[in-house]
Amino acid sequence: MMILFLKRAIDDILQNRFLNLVTIITISLAILIASAFILFFVNTSDIINSWKKGLRIMAYIEPGIHNVDLAGLERTVQSLEGVHTLRFISKQEALERLKVQMKHQSSLFENLSENPLPDSFEIRMTASIGSWQKIESLAAQIESLALIEEVEYGQRWIGRFVRIISLFRLAGYAMGALFFMATVFIVANTIRLVIYSRREEVEIMRLVGATDRFIKMPFYIEGLIQGGLGASIGLALLFISFFFISSNIEQGFSPGLVHLQFLSPPTIGGILLGSMLVGWLGCYISLKQFLKA
Repeated sequence: MMILFLKRAIDDILQNRFLNLVTIITISLAILIASAFILFFVNTSDIINSWKKGLRIMAYIEPGIHNVDLAGLERTVQSLEGVHTLRFISKQEALERLKVQMKHQSSLFENLSENPLPDSFEIRMTASIGSWQKIESLAAQIESLALIEEVEYGQRWIGRFVRIISLFRLAGYAMGALFFMATVFIVANTIRLVIYSRREEVEIMRLVGATDRFIKMPFYIEGLIQGGLGASIGLALLFISFFFISSNIEQGFSPGLVHLQFLSPPTIGGILLGSMLVGWLGCYISLKQFLKA
């Protein structure tokens, strides 16, 4: 019986090639855009998490601090929740590091009468510091301590980047909802036109005692096929685009700094099932209205 339903669904698709082609293209474009947003969020989240693992807080100490006060300050910072390791960096060591980093501009250091850099603590955080809010909270605690002049952890550019990603995520949710409704509407209209072209056949089947299930099933299968084909085409286009774009992006960074990955198999499976559900839902809406009439 299921083979009969599948054959009727395929026959309907072939008999109404143009309508089904438009529907499948619409679904594929919707899936392409929605999947591109998902891929963007997955990779940006991975990049942010990798940055967090290597993130450090530099706490700059006020000048003129005594060794006793320095030892007490070190114990206080080390006792804060979220601090994993702490290392004291003297102003002299900081200057030597700077000279190595700026070896091509060594002339800048020739006329220095004194070391302008402060002593500092280099603070590494525990793995439990998972969110940007927790990092900000820990940095604020450290900065509020007496004898700490300033803290630096890339808060300006990382914070701005995280806020931009949050805005993109909201835009992605809004666009996903919009594409979902538009795709359901288009699928519903396509099935409605197909049903209208076969209305006499459907009426005859009802007159001879065909059940609603027997009438509906081929259309449901048609919607599932439309959703599956549309998702497959959209994901294939996304993979081709990702292959070319990711290689160019990774070449622009230092080796190992940025590693982009495609959608995981469970995510791809979820997108396929979601797209088929959209096709089924469009059929359900059309059939419900038609059979009522």
